[in-house]
Amino acid sequence: MAKIIGGLTSSHIPAVGNAIEQGLTQEPYWKRFFDGYAPAKAWLAENQPDVVIVVYNDHGLNFFLDKVPTFAIGCADRYENADEGWGLKPVAPFTGDAELSWHIAESLVEQEFDICTCQEIKVDHGFVNPLRALWGTSDPWPIKTIPLAVNTVQHPVPSAKRCLQLGHALGRAIESYPEDLKVVVLGTGGMSHQLQGERAGIINVEFDLDCMEKIINEPQWLTQFSNDEIMAQAGTEGIETIMWLVMRGALQPQVKLVHKHYHVPISNTGAGLLVLDNQ
Repeated sequence: MAKIIGGLTSSHIPAVGNAIEQGLTQEPYWKRFFDGYAPAKAWLAENQPDVVIVVYNDHGLNFFLDKVPTFAIGCADRYENADEGWGLKPVAPFTGDAELSWHIAESLVEQEFDICTCQEIKVDHGFVNPLRALWGTSDPWPIKTIPLAVNTVQHPVPSAKRCLQLGHALGRAIESYPEDLKVVVLGTGGMSHQLQGERAGIINVEFDLDCMEKIINEPQWLTQFSNDEIMAQAGTEGIETIMWLVMRGALQPQVKLVHKHYHVPISNTGAGLLVLDNQ
């Protein structure tokens, strides 16, 4: 049977891809951010997962404001990266696992999550940059990937509670798959930031650190807040942190914290990283 061996979180700031591409990772501005990934990379190297399910939000590369599914899953054997207007050079295509994707989709529908299935989907910085930070830029990539997109762009967006419920359903789906696979779930996005309006540039360190601490073994804490309350605390784009709950819900109720790292400011965004061992 497939086994979820762990979960990770990572911010997915577009500037991360540029820093990697330009060789800036050890420059003073970026050094602490990238150094924080070393323990996560070591854990991944030691545990050698076969598949990573990347929970992220599409930024207009596939879904524009006229058509945005609440939840969508890639069901392909290959995912292409494309130019999305940030000046980021597209990376090598990612290998998918269509059989596992379809199993997850069918299981989620049986569990009353009406997920959108995508046999063709391009992946943007929200998907790509955390993988580059954790595995390095590769051609070919050393791990199979499955994109799981959550709408955090066009309101109404799902609640923190619904994302945690999706995680529970995702965990059941993965661990009912008959093939022996080691799976990790990667929740991306956040933390506190806002890109526009009078509150542009807001960073709420206290709220970010509370979220990180509670997500480890008390993830339901975040579900007490409405989306409006989360955005009031963390900024309009800070709502992305609800995607971490999809990852956390897929894991066991109690997990082992391997690594926690927080850094600010990076591109006016609170940047958080967790590694949770589910074994």
